[in-house]
Parts: sequence; structure tokens; C-alpha cells
Amino acid sequence: MVMGLLRTIAAVASMLAVPLASAMPAEAGARISPIAEAADAACLERLLRRLGWRIEAGAVEQVRIDGGRPCERASLQEAQAHGDLRIHLPDAATPAQHAEAMHRALADPANLCAYAFELGEATRRATGRLQANDGYRFSAVQLGWIGFGARGANAQGWHGFRSLGRGYRPAHGNAHAIDAFYRGHVRSECGVGRQVAQLATQRELYGDAAFDREFAPAELSIGTFLTLHRTDSILLGAHAGQFLADGKARQTARLGRQAFVGVPGFIEHVFDKTQLDDLHNQAENFVVTEVSAEAAAALAEHGGLAYYDGVNRRIWELSQQMPGYAYRRFERLLYERDARLRAQLPPEQQAVLAQIDALLADPFYRGFMVYVHPKGVKPVGYHVARLLDRNPRTPYSIDLALHNLHTTLYWRWIDRQLQDCAAAAGVRASGAAERSIE
Repeated sequence: MVMGLLRTIAAVASMLAVPLASAMPAEAGARISPIAEAADAACLERLLRRLGWRIEAGAVEQVRIDGGRPCERASLQEAQAHGDLRIHLPDAATPAQHAEAMHRALADPANLCAYAFELGEATRRATGRLQANDGYRFSAVQLGWIGFGARGANAQGWHGFRSLGRGYRPAHGNAHAIDAFYRGHVRSECGVGRQVAQLATQRELYGDAAFDREFAPAELSIGTFLTLHRTDSILLGAHAGQFLADGKARQTARLGRQAFVGVPGFIEHVFDKTQLDDLHNQAENFVVTEVSAEAAAALAEHGGLAYYDGVNRRIWELSQQMPGYAYRRFERLLYERDARLRAQLPPEQQAVLAQIDALLADPFYRGFMVYVHPKGVKPVGYHVARLLDRNPRTPYSIDLALHNLHTTLYWRWIDRQLQDCAAAAGVRASGAAERSIE
């Protein structure tokens, strides 16, 4: 894992990145894409209705947009029940007022949260399929950074472009390439696992046919993080566009639970490498799959993830007061809550265990769900406990990674839906014209 290099890259990129708050400003209309700006009002309405907006005509003199706080809700249905995502039009709205309403709603910060519900479902479908594939394993002794087994990369839909397995791009269709990780036999470390989860989420969001059409193979490159910076990767390369830099989730925590979903991050050792016993677990890369209401409230109350770095440090300090050894000892004690193992502790360790239990009872550790290859989807508290076993001489910190889910990839998806709508409308109009001539 090249986490030190990643940290340097992130520091440089963050100086060029768009802060998260600017991705959802009150005057977000200024950031609407050119394609959306020029889109037909009918296509805009179709997209907004798909995303869950309710359009109502009534006794109002002017257009009113009530976006509400959908990022704080558990689902689109709950958001609608709270009165979020409402567009109010005058009873006799003119075409100009209708178009104005559609553009304003698309530019409203709440629309990104409406999109986040679709993104969240896509993330959970993708990570669920990756987790279900027993053939997708963690790196062991293999010929390169990514191992495609005896059949080789090409047979599973990937073309290698860098030596030692450090870089691949789809060879026979994008969806087919992702299938190698859904159903094939592949090995990689968790950094590639995070990349694949992010790309698979886009596949689930677009659907297979649109996923194949929308992205060029080089845009879906996988490999070392350094390799991606030298490609057209939509994650970290030339086509990533605008990044959001919110490592400690200060702004994300203010927005609400849905703003976290799909976002990549990492759990990294605090002390230097001389304090590591297991280099394979010096860091864990993740994608957030779900955040409970209680976890979101705790993050908002404490201002993001920095607070939990302090709690992690305290948990680690307490663990140092519990000498002893057993296979997966802290994982069994703290996550599985193995009654037999807990009962065997001497009284002084029982008291320390109670203090750790109290810290891990914070809703963040139970309700902040992340996908980590090859462990699947688990609460972040599981990883805190597990890493006490793997590298007991260092605490760990938790960060969100640079990402473009709410900027470039968001507008790219919006633009594709609008372009497809316009193309379909053109076909319908052409067909109608031909029938008229006949």
C-alpha cells in the first residue's frame, strides 16, 4: 500500500480541489452544466420526476422551489413524506415559468441529495455483488499487483498496459470487465478493491448498455493509485475533473447521511511503519455504503471524523492495558462479543474492556457502514477492533478520500440522462413527421 505517496498526492490535489461546500451552494445554478442549461424543459421535468421531485400547481404567483433536507432522510420516500423535493408552479404557468422552475430545481442543492438516493442504491448493489463473489480474493503470492489467475487478464475482459500487473483497462466492454470481479477469479489488495467498487457503482447507476457507451476503456483503468494519475481515469486521472477535498468530513457531516454514501476513504496507521507488524494491514481502503440516522447525528455533533481519531487513540491506549494473546482476540472481544472469551479475562481487564465497550457504543462505530475488500460490508467499529489485532503498536485514523461523486460524475450522469431524453424525443418527432407526410 502506498499510503504515504497517496497522502502527498492528496495534499497537492486538495490545494486545487473544489471544497465540498461549493459543490452544493445556495447559488448552485451558477454551476449547472452547459448541457443542462440548454436542455428542453420537458426532459428536465422527466429527470426531476425520476429523482423524486413532486411538481404541484396552485395559487402561487411565482415559481417556488422547496428542496428541504433530503440528505438527512433514510430514503426518498421519507424525504417526500417530510415535504422535501417540491416544485410549486402557478396555476396558469407560462412555458417560461415552467422552464425556469425546472432549471432552478436541477440547480438546487437538494437535487444532489435526490441523486444520492440513486447513487446509494447503486453502491449497495455493486458492493453486494462484489462481496458475494468468493472468487474475488485478497492479494497473496501472485505475479503482479492484480492477479487474474491462470486464464489471464484478457480472458476475463481486461487489457494490461503496465508491467507487473500495475495497470489494466477494459478490453471487451466495460460491463464485461466488471463481471470479472462479480463472477470471475481475481486477486487484488484493498486499494484496487476500492477502485472496483467505485467503478461497479457507476455500472449499476447507468445500467450495462449505457455504461458501455458512456465511458472509454481508459477512463475505467485500475491499478496502483500512482498509475491512475497517469491515465484518463474518472477516479483519479485526466478525466476525473473537479475533486472534493473533505478528508475529515466536516462539510459532509453538516449535509447529512446521504452525502456520505458512495464516498471513498481509508483507515490508516498513525505511527510510522517501524510500528507495524502486518504490512498487509497498514491501511484499509473503503467505500461508504450506508450511514444510520444516529451515526449521522453523532458525526454532525462532533464535526466530522477528527473527533473519532481521538476516540480511536483512546481505544488503542486502553487495549495496551490488556496483555495476552488469542486468535483474533480483539475482534472476538469487541465485535463478536465472544461471551466465553470475555468471561476468561481477569477482573482488571474486565474493567478496561468495559471502558472500550462504552467508547465503541457510539453510534458512529455501529452505524457507519463501509465496504472493504475482502471483508465485505461491515460497520467501521469492526475494522477498529480488527486492526488492534493486526497492528497492536499503532492507533488508526479515518479519512475520506478525494472524490468527484458530487461534481464531475454527478453532472456527467445528469447530462447523459438529458441527452438520451433529447435523442428519444428527436426520434419520436422524426417518426411523427414521417407519418404526417405519408
